[in-house]
Amino acid sequence: MDAVLALEDGLVFRGRGFGAKASACGESVFNTSMTGYQEILTDPSYKGQIVAMTYPEIGNYGINTLDVESWRPHVAGFVVRQLSPIVSNWRAELSVEDYLKKHGIPGIEGVDTRMLTKHLRTRGAMKAFISTEPLSDDDAVKRAQQWKGIVGVDYVVEVTHKEAFQWEKHGQWSANWDIPRGPTVDESRAAKGETGRYQGDFDPLPPITHRIVAYDFGIKYNILRRLRQRGFDIHVVPATTTAKDAMAHKPDGVFLSNGPGDPEALPYAHSAVRDLLGEVPIFGICLGHQILGHAFGGRTFKLKFGHRGANQPVKDLPSGKVLITSQNHGFAVDADSLNPDDVEITQLNLNDQTVEGMRHKKLPVFSVQYHPEASPGPHDAGFLFDEFKRLIEQHQRPD
Repeated sequence: MDAVLALEDGLVFRGRGFGAKASACGESVFNTSMTGYQEILTDPSYKGQIVAMTYPEIGNYGINTLDVESWRPHVAGFVVRQLSPIVSNWRAELSVEDYLKKHGIPGIEGVDTRMLTKHLRTRGAMKAFISTEPLSDDDAVKRAQQWKGIVGVDYVVEVTHKEAFQWEKHGQWSANWDIPRGPTVDESRAAKGETGRYQGDFDPLPPITHRIVAYDFGIKYNILRRLRQRGFDIHVVPATTTAKDAMAHKPDGVFLSNGPGDPEALPYAHSAVRDLLGEVPIFGICLGHQILGHAFGGRTFKLKFGHRGANQPVKDLPSGKVLITSQNHGFAVDADSLNPDDVEITQLNLNDQTVEGMRHKKLPVFSVQYHPEASPGPHDAGFLFDEFKRLIEQHQRPD
């Protein structure tokens, strides 16, 4: 089926539609990751966005139900240069096309994604419209222009879980999956008479040592996995939970998750986190980092085209080390709006010098703008979950 992608400035792309026969508005953005399209599709932070992948071929390893980052895909639309006609991976359960069709999401292939990316880098992320239904170019552009946009809109209420829940009490999905390698593995299997495809194994999980509350602003499953792998018992609460209700769980610490949209549109979150300051150690990432910025009395601003990909360089100022990080955000904390007597900037993006990390000078509170849990992306910053654990141990109160 024919498909169209139209931007608010009048630029129109035509291509072959895939996924659902549907239309949607969203913010047109691009992601520079070479793999991980399944995790990108299911990341709640992409709510309200039409995502273009810069890597030219997408879909070759299909979709499986274990690697998703939430209960469903959240992108408004999906744009690729070429959709692989073949799915070739032993873990695949369905194709990208069938997955999007199942969830009512339109996609378009045959787009010059290099041109689109250069246009967005020059002009900035903008309102867009995607459709796999019959529509003229003029109508598509008008639909893009009439969309409300991202700024000032609360998308968190649409992706947060409505009820609190405990993450995997028995840890059945949190352990790292691994495939033992080497000749001794094959010899051992042969001795036992095992044949067929080897399914791998799971690393053992540590015992639970600390209780935390995790605010769900659009939390990714791999964040919860990484926290459980550090010995945390995690009680996930909705985004609108008050500080009083969060502390009623008697947590040793509080985690603030990633999520979609404009952080300025979340006054309830600013208030709750402000009330939590000084109660227990706090660790925030992505939207949680931006909400902390507001709780500190600072401001956020919209980036021209955002940071989305698995290759963003970040400098850790105290150590001088450079981390390659996975990122997905369109807003940033304004460094000049923070009180230097209270808040220290700890990390900067080496591409544009925006704030990537901060720490309170008097309270056990820190945050980063990127995704230390990766999925997809490098694991350079995985140590931050260990840092959160150490912070809790240093400030833990007796029961």
